Amino acid sequence: MSGSTTAGARLRVAGVRGGANRWVVLVVLCVSLLLVALDATVLHVAVPAVTADLRPSGVELLWIVDAYPLVCAALLILFGTLGDRIGRRRVLLIGYALFGAASAVAALADTPLVLIVARALLGVGGAMIMPATLSILRDVFPDRRERAMAIGVWTAVAAIGAALGPVLGGFLVEHFWWGSVFLINLPLLALLLPLGRLVLPESKGCGDGPWDVLGALMAAAGVLGVVFGVKRLGAGEGPLGPETLGPLCVGAALLVLFVRRQRRRAHPLIDMRMFARPTFSVSVGCIVLAMLALVGLELIAVQYLQLVLELSPLETGLRLLPLTFAAMAAGVTGSATLRRVGPRRMVAWGFVLTAGAVLLLVLMGQHDRPGLLTTGFVLLGFGLQTTLFGAYESMLSEAPADQAGGAAAIGETSYQLGAGMGIALLGSVMNAVYAPALTSVRGVPASAGSAASDSLGEAYEVAARLGGPAGETLRAAARHSFVHGLHVTLFVSAGLLLLGALAALRLPRIMECPPPEAREATGEAREEAREEAREEAAEEAPEPGEARPSRAREPRPPQPRRAPTAARESSEAAVPAGRGSR
Repeated sequence: MSGSTTAGARLRVAGVRGGANRWVVLVVLCVSLLLVALDATVLHVAVPAVTADLRPSGVELLWIVDAYPLVCAALLILFGTLGDRIGRRRVLLIGYALFGAASAVAALADTPLVLIVARALLGVGGAMIMPATLSILRDVFPDRRERAMAIGVWTAVAAIGAALGPVLGGFLVEHFWWGSVFLINLPLLALLLPLGRLVLPESKGCGDGPWDVLGALMAAAGVLGVVFGVKRLGAGEGPLGPETLGPLCVGAALLVLFVRRQRRRAHPLIDMRMFARPTFSVSVGCIVLAMLALVGLELIAVQYLQLVLELSPLETGLRLLPLTFAAMAAGVTGSATLRRVGPRRMVAWGFVLTAGAVLLLVLMGQHDRPGLLTTGFVLLGFGLQTTLFGAYESMLSEAPADQAGGAAAIGETSYQLGAGMGIALLGSVMNAVYAPALTSVRGVPASAGSAASDSLGEAYEVAARLGGPAGETLRAAARHSFVHGLHVTLFVSAGLLLLGALAALRLPRIMECPPPEAREATGEAREEAREEAREEAAEEAPEPGEARPSRAREPRPPQPRRAPTAARESSEAAVPAGRGSR
């Protein structure tokens, strides 16, 4: 009976992993990611309409925008590791249902509080969906070459979703009402829920020991505090202010305690020994650096296009499309590039290409240069996506398969932290250069110069109120100071990117792929070991009403283990070339 069950399980696994069904699974996972990526940016263009309708206070508006990314970032580790224990498919399907319910509540919200709660629930659903998609992808594509291709498609879809969000949101707000930006989720979820139940395979980690609930809550609270503090820095709060320093210190302390707790536990949520592997830790660091540069530069680029070049929102979106198309191209071709040049050169040269694009954009001035902007954005998108692809693929391949959910959560948390740090750091550099130049503009009152130093948009409003020669002088000084600050920020960003290129030199030189027979033998050996453990547990368990025997159980005769031998032989044949090439 047990033999037939094991055989059936193997056939089901082989059917998903070896047949064409895995590409159907990839489509479902990519649509899931598209859903989460869209919701991260689709609300941005609807903020004015939400403000006019619900009349939120400044604090409420801040939470309407930030509740989704804050909650999502905080809960990634919790739900990523929970999926390893109870099943990644199960967590993903629950995330679908919660995301749909929260979308309906957000669309029909009639008060700011209801919208904030709905956005927070969307963050919970997103935290269930994001690591599950990547960990299921890791399990369905055991072959590293195919997995690299799948990750390339996955990252390209993420770029499409981030770019499509503002465009789709603007269209819906213009033709319908702001709640329609949330209703677009419902048709996708109506398709994903039944399709996911049919085609997605269930996968788990080892599941040894109890799930560390306290550790999961510590990680969630710690990440929430750090991300919130970083976002306050990006919003212009002082680093020593209580709203910034308090969450940062509490969050950092909780994360330190979380790490110490995981090191002491026999069955940790996340095996911290993964960070002792240079490939894993360097890949995580590269994700942080790449996102730090990307998000900060995108924010400043949008301000430059709209406020300095005075382009409309539609024209601004069109100018940024080359960056998105280049990122999509890098994702689609990433698998071939990784096989050809290896992780080390792919990530390092991706950073170098991005740094070159950033330095090229230093040539931007107060006048429009479309050719220069298009070239810089194409190189920027291709270089950054190349870097992210190589880092994600290396990180996921280095992590053990039974900890794929935790590894995916670490990658996504690094992504969110890098994005928040980019806004805070590059925004602070920009403000440090921009603001001092406006405090003493000749012919402009000191109070007006101080008010104009907050932002370029504020400077334009102050200049319009002043009018006359003083207003024109203030406007020209603000534009000049903003462009100068942009140039300094670009130099700082290029330095960080070159630092990432140096860090990437610790990645493996080649893409190591064990032979197919080694993977098959190892998988069969693992299934046999698990089945033997279940049989031994069943033999040791007493019948109902029967006391457990006190005598020692007779040892079982040793069983031949052909599969591990085959795995070991084929692995030993493949290891020397890989190790010597590092």
